Amino acid sequence: MPDLTLRSRAVLAVLMSTVATPALAQAVDEPANDGGLEAIVVTAERREQSLQAVPISATVLSGEELQRKGVSNLNDIQQVAPSVAINTFNRSTFINIRGVGIAQSAPTSNPGVAYYIDGQLIPHEQFIGHSFFDIGTIEVLRGPQGTLTGQNSTGGAIYVRTPEPEFDSTFAIGDVTVANYDRYRAVAALNLGGEDVALRIAGVHEERDSFTRNIAANAQSQPGNLNMDAIRANLRLRGMDGRLTVNVRGEYFDVRSDNNAVKNRNDKVSSNPFEIEEDALSFQNQAGYRISTEARYDVSDSVQARGLVSWQDGYTHDQTDGDRTATAQAVPANLSTSSANTRTYPGRVSNGDTRFKTLIGEFNLLSTDKGPLQWVVGGFVMDETVPVTLLRDNRNTLDLLQSNSSIITEAKNTSQSVFGQVNYYVTPAIEVLAGARYSFDKQVYTRLAVPGAGFTLPFTSEAKSEQLTGKIGLNYHFGADNLLYVTASKGYKAGGVNLTPNTPDFKPERNFVYEAGFKTELLDRHLRVNGDVFYSDYKDIQLSSLVGGLPTTQNALAGRAYGGELEVTAQFGGFAANAGLGYLDAKFKNSACISDTNAAGTDPGCATNLRFVPKGRVLPFSPEWTVNAGVQYTLSLGSVDVTPRVQWSYLSEQYATPFPSVNTLVPGRNLFDARLTFDLGRKYKLEGFVNNLTNKTYIATQIQNSSSADGGIIYGAPRTWGVRLKVEIGN
Repeated sequence: MPDLTLRSRAVLAVLMSTVATPALAQAVDEPANDGGLEAIVVTAERREQSLQAVPISATVLSGEELQRKGVSNLNDIQQVAPSVAINTFNRSTFINIRGVGIAQSAPTSNPGVAYYIDGQLIPHEQFIGHSFFDIGTIEVLRGPQGTLTGQNSTGGAIYVRTPEPEFDSTFAIGDVTVANYDRYRAVAALNLGGEDVALRIAGVHEERDSFTRNIAANAQSQPGNLNMDAIRANLRLRGMDGRLTVNVRGEYFDVRSDNNAVKNRNDKVSSNPFEIEEDALSFQNQAGYRISTEARYDVSDSVQARGLVSWQDGYTHDQTDGDRTATAQAVPANLSTSSANTRTYPGRVSNGDTRFKTLIGEFNLLSTDKGPLQWVVGGFVMDETVPVTLLRDNRNTLDLLQSNSSIITEAKNTSQSVFGQVNYYVTPAIEVLAGARYSFDKQVYTRLAVPGAGFTLPFTSEAKSEQLTGKIGLNYHFGADNLLYVTASKGYKAGGVNLTPNTPDFKPERNFVYEAGFKTELLDRHLRVNGDVFYSDYKDIQLSSLVGGLPTTQNALAGRAYGGELEVTAQFGGFAANAGLGYLDAKFKNSACISDTNAAGTDPGCATNLRFVPKGRVLPFSPEWTVNAGVQYTLSLGSVDVTPRVQWSYLSEQYATPFPSVNTLVPGRNLFDARLTFDLGRKYKLEGFVNNLTNKTYIATQIQNSSSADGGIIYGAPRTWGVRLKVEIGN
C-alpha cells in the first residue's frame, strides 16, 4: 500500500469512523418500523439477501426512490451513487466506477462495468440505456465482481430489476410527465394475475426537443432531439406446488434522434454553448429486441436450480456531420481524397451501421436452507456476432452519397466460464467466503474492408484469453445482522484483436481490489450508515485511442487507486435525508509511451507517433470527489401528503484521456434539483420539479477527434422544469 498524504489519511479515517458504533439491523424479510427505513434487498449473489448482510460496496435504489430523486435515465445514476462517472456520446454509454471501466470504444473492445437487466448480461455499451422505465430496483456494485458476474466487471456491475408480475392481482399504472423543451414522457404498466399465471406489460413513449439549436441556414437536422418507444412483457408461471417458477420476458426498443448535439470547439459563428451550425443530414437510430426464459426449480428443500437463456438482437444506424460546420468544403472531384487533401478540405459525412446478435445461457445450483453453509455453483456461455460497417464521404457535405474510406468487419465472440462461491459461518458471528471463476474467451475478427496496405483482404485474426478470477473474504456479524467485512477480489476483461491487421492484439485487463467496510443501522432502524475503504491494483489497462485516424486499443499502462465511500440514509417520520460521499485517488502506476488521439506527435524517448504518459498522472474518468445529498419532509394536510424535496450533487473534475488538456478536461460541477409532490392517496400522485435549478452551464462530455468526425463538447442539460402525474387503478 502506498504512503498516504495527511489529507488522504483524514478522509479514510472519517469514512471508517462509525464502525465502532453499536447498531440494530434487519433481516431481509423484516417489515419496516413505523416511520423507519425500509428493508433493502439485493440479488448480486444470485439469491435475495439484505443489503446489510452482503460484503459488497453498493448503492441500491428502488423504483420509487429513483422517481423521488429525479433519476429518469442511466446518466443520472452518477448524481445519486458515489464513485460513478457516466459519459454518453455517439452510440455508447460509458460507465466507470472508481476510475475503472471504459473511456472510449473500439470495434472489438468491451466495457469494464457489467450491466444486467433481469438477469441478462447486456455485453455492449450501445444498448444499456434503453430499458430505463418501469424499474423495480437498481443495484450499483463497486469493485470487481469476478466470481458471480464474471468477465467485463473489472470496475463493478449494475443490476437492473423490473417489477415481477403479481399473482392474484389486477392493476394498471400510468405515469405522465410534461416538461419544457416539449418533453413528453408516458409510462404505462398493466398487471394481470391469476392463481399461478401472471403477466406484466409495460411501455414507454418519450419525445423531447434538443437543448441545442442548429442555426445553420441550410440545416437538415436538429441534433439532440429524442423520440423513443419501448415495450416490455414478463409472463410468470408457477407450478408443481410452488417448486417451479418460470419467467418468459420480451422487450422491444426503438430510439430515434438527430444524433448528438456536439459544440465545435473552434466555432467562429456563435459562442453560445447551445448553438451549433451543421449542414449535413444527421441521425441516430437504435432498435432491437431481447427475449429470455428464466426458470427456478426447488430440487429439494435445500437446493434450487436456476437456468436462463437469452437472445438479443439490436442495431445502430447513425450518420454524422463529420466537420461539425455548415461551411467546410468537401474534396473537389479533380483531387484525390489523400490525407493532405482532406486536411485542406475537411468537409465530410460519416455513416455507421453496427449490429449485435447475442446468445447467452447460464445455469446455477444454489443452496436455499438456513444452515451455516451457503453455496452457489454455475456455468455461463455466450456466443455473438457483431458485423460493423463504417463509411466516410469526403466528396460531399450534405449527405453520404459514396464512400472513399470504408471499414467493414465482423467479430465473432465466444465466452465460457464455470464458477462457484461458498459462504460458511465458523461461528454465529464469523463468516468466511471464497469464490472462483475460470473464464475462456475467444474473438475471431475478420476485416472485409479496411484502410491501409501490406495485407490481403479479407484478413482474419483470432485472440484467446483465459483467466482465473475470484474473491475471498472474512465477515463479522454483530448485533442484529450488522456487518464488518474485509475482502480481496479480482476482476478481468478479455483481450481482443485490433482493427488494423498490422497492429498487435491487446491483452486482458485485470483489477485486484482489497476492501474493508461496515454496514450498520442505528436508532431502531431509522438511520443507516454504510462505508468502505479500498485499494486497487489495476494491470494492463485497455486504453482505446486513434492511430492514423483508426481506433486502436493498447495495454501499455498500469494503475493504482485508493479511496472510500460513505452513504447515510435517515427516516424519522415525515423527515427523510440521504447523503453519499466518494473519494478517489487514481493514478497511473508506471510511465509509458502511447498514442494520443488529439495531438499526434513524438515525445522525447518515445517511438514515432507516441507520446509520454508519466507515472502519477490521473486515470481517465476518475473524479476525486463525488458527493450527493437530499432532504425532504412530508406534511399531512388532511387527505393529502405534501412533500417538498431538494437535492445536490457534485462531481469534481475529470479527464477523458490520459493526456490532460482543454480538449479532455470535464470540469467539476454542482447541480441542484427541487421537487414538490402531492400524494392524493394510493391512486394519485402529482409532482412539480425543477432540475438544474441554478441553470448551471457545464460540460457533460468531451468528444475526441476521429477520422469520421471532429471532436467537440456535449453540454449538460440546462434548467428543465415540468409536472408529473402518476395514477394507479385496480387491486
